Amino acid sequence: MWHRGPVPSHRPDATHPADHSPSTSRRPHLAARLEDRYHRVLSRLLRSRDWRPAVLPYTGYGSAGTTSQPGSVRVMARVLLTRPRREAGRPAGERRGYRSFFSAPAPGERVDVQIAGRSVALHADRGGYLHATVDAQLEPGRHEVTYRVATGECVTGDVVVVAPGDRLGVVSDIDDTVLVTALPRPLVAAWNTFARHPSARHTVPGMADLYRGIQAAHPDAPFVYLSTGAWNTAATLRRFLQTHGFPAGPLLLTDWGPTNTGWFRSGPEHKNAELDRLVQEFPDVRWLLIGDDGQHDPEIYARAARLYPDHIAGIAIRELTPGQQLLAHGTPTALRQTHAEVVSAPDGRGLAVKLAAYLRPAPPD
Repeated sequence: MWHRGPVPSHRPDATHPADHSPSTSRRPHLAARLEDRYHRVLSRLLRSRDWRPAVLPYTGYGSAGTTSQPGSVRVMARVLLTRPRREAGRPAGERRGYRSFFSAPAPGERVDVQIAGRSVALHADRGGYLHATVDAQLEPGRHEVTYRVATGECVTGDVVVVAPGDRLGVVSDIDDTVLVTALPRPLVAAWNTFARHPSARHTVPGMADLYRGIQAAHPDAPFVYLSTGAWNTAATLRRFLQTHGFPAGPLLLTDWGPTNTGWFRSGPEHKNAELDRLVQEFPDVRWLLIGDDGQHDPEIYARAARLYPDHIAGIAIRELTPGQQLLAHGTPTALRQTHAEVVSAPDGRGLAVKLAAYLRPAPPD
């Protein structure tokens, strides 16, 4: 499913999840060079004070493979420098948002990753991120991944392995689709992200019930949460989804820092690249794409439906108010012509009515 013919035991992602823009020059952009210099100075300072590298694992995903195609998993994590004695008593997902953005990456750090009884050595990229595809024969379900740094510190993450065969899958946006972030109002959005406690944030009405209904009707459906939000917020978002009863699934986020090609990353390019990848990695899955019309989801999802008509089951769009649309873009974002079924409603309750077919179990083969 993921590759053809003999391949190495692990492969770094060809496109970093945080930077999908192709580079036209071998020399990194000025922004990236400045950031790298800052990280080197900061790293030397913190290591001189006995700060140690530690791995922050993210949930990965993979394919169980078939008799003709070996299975693989995509492991994702970040290596950060931490104090010798970390603050105890408060889980990462319970910290206020701004704390997650004041972190020091450990670029180039070697990490030994153990999965399915075998170990591979990976190295963090310039932002401290680990993103690689590892060959592994695993049964469908959730499996542990162990990450060990040179100091001997060891943490455990997980990967979700999808079984082969035709099935429904869900790709969901996060901001203003499942989580009220008020992105059309920048000051309020900044307050929600950086200052408010995770437990004080609100879910979009009816969305959790809708997702649980889809999961009940399709127990083997993979759920993937695709957002332009920063990886720094992963722990907070994961706890939010768990607290409000959303189905568990990998987060596919991005990095807000500079890239090798410019000062800022492109959110639409990030989402387009990840959707392309999901379609290629899971050719047996037909994806239901759920987002909102406050940013670029309609045009991104329409593109996917045009490129992959056999792999997109439908598109569901949560409608923002006219006032939110005006503040966000000046005019509503329209969904371009597509052959996929498209529904829209102001909240999860309205979408559930229009997505009734997905709330019924699939007929047996």
